[in-house]
Amino acid sequence: MVAALSDIRVIEMGTLLAGPFCGQLLGDFGAEVIKLEDPGKGDPMRQWGREKAHGQSLWWPVVARNKKSATCNLRTTAGQELVRKLVAEADVLVENFRPGTLERWGLDYETLQKINPRLILTRVTGYGQTGPYAPRAGFGAIGEAMGGLRYVIGEADRAPARAGISIGDSLAATYAAYGTLAALHARERTGQGQVVDSAIYEAVMAMMESLIPEWAVAGYQRERTGAILPNVAPSNAYPTLDGSDILIAANQDTVFRRLCDVMGRPELAQDPRYATHGARGANQAELDALVGAWTATQPNAELLAALHAAGVPAGGIYTAADILADPHVKERDAVVAVPHPELGELPMQAPAPKLSATPGEIRWAGPALGQHNDEVYGTLLGLSADERAALASDGVI
Repeated sequence: MVAALSDIRVIEMGTLLAGPFCGQLLGDFGAEVIKLEDPGKGDPMRQWGREKAHGQSLWWPVVARNKKSATCNLRTTAGQELVRKLVAEADVLVENFRPGTLERWGLDYETLQKINPRLILTRVTGYGQTGPYAPRAGFGAIGEAMGGLRYVIGEADRAPARAGISIGDSLAATYAAYGTLAALHARERTGQGQVVDSAIYEAVMAMMESLIPEWAVAGYQRERTGAILPNVAPSNAYPTLDGSDILIAANQDTVFRRLCDVMGRPELAQDPRYATHGARGANQAELDALVGAWTATQPNAELLAALHAAGVPAGGIYTAADILADPHVKERDAVVAVPHPELGELPMQAPAPKLSATPGEIRWAGPALGQHNDEVYGTLLGLSADERAALASDGVI
C-alpha cells in the first residue's frame, strides 16, 4: 500500500509545537519529513511534558513520529548552505520562526524559489508574515486570546480559562497542513510553489463560528457559559449516582421526547415550558435541574445504556484511562502501540482521519537527535564521510 503523501519530501525547521505538529500531520500520511535540529540540543519538545518516563519526554515520541532527525546549526553560513541544498531536493519547507528570521539567514522565499521553483514554504507564526503585529513574539496562548477563544472558555463568574491543551498552536498547524496540501494541489496545475502563511490568531478565529457577525450585525457578545450552550436545552453535564458526570444532548424535539420516556416522565414533552426548542431554552436552568435530579439517582453505566438504547445522544467524560479501555476505540484502532527503544510499546493516538485506500500510519516514534544525519547528508545530499566529519567538527551538524 502506497501512502497518500509518500512522494512528498518535507524539510521541517520549526520548534516546539506550531510548526512540528504540521510536520506530524504530513508525516502521518506518508510524507518524508526531515527535521533539522540544533546540534547537541535539539527541539525543546524533547524535554517538554509534565510527566517523564526514564527521564524522557512522552510528548516528543508523538509530535516527532515518522520524522527523520538531522542536526543543523541554522545560524551558521555552512548550515544555511545545507538548507539550500536540501531545498533543491524538497517539496515543502515548514518553519515557525519569528518573521524575518529566514530572511536574515539568506533563506527568504525569493532565494529558495530560485533554487526550487516548485517549493512550498509553509510558515506558522503568531500574527502572520505581514501587518503591524508581525514582528511580535506570538505563542499559542496569545493567539487563542486574540482570536476570541479564551474569552468564551470557562464559567461566567470567573476569569477566562485555558482549554487544557495547546489548541492555538495545534489549530495553526492544522490549517498550515491544510494550506500545504492545497498549495501542492495547485502546483499540479501551475508547476509553481507558493507561501502558506498560517497565523495562530487567524486559525483560532476561523473556528469561532458566527461570533463576529453576531456582534457586528446584532450587537450580541458571546460570554462564558461553562458547560451549557445558551438557549439549547437539555444539553449539559449531569451527575450520576456513582459520583461521575455524563453528557446528555437532547435538545431536539424528537430526542427530548425520547429522553422523557427514559425518565419515565413522558408528560414533560407536552408541558408548555418544555414542549418546543424555544421554550426549553427559555427555561434552561429549570430543565437542567430537573434532568440532573433524575440522573443523580441512576448508576452511570445503566443510565448510559438506557439512553443509548433509546437513541438519546449521551456519553461519559473520558480520561486517558477511559480512552484506553473503551471497546470502540480498540475496535477502530484509534490508539496504536508504537515500539520505542527505551519505553517499549508506547500507546499514542492514531492518524486521523481514516482513509480507506491510503490510510495514515505511524512508522516509528520520535527519533534520537541526529539519528538520520548519515542518511540525509550522505545518501540524499551525497556528502562524503570526511565532509560530514568536518561539518560535525565545526559544530554545523
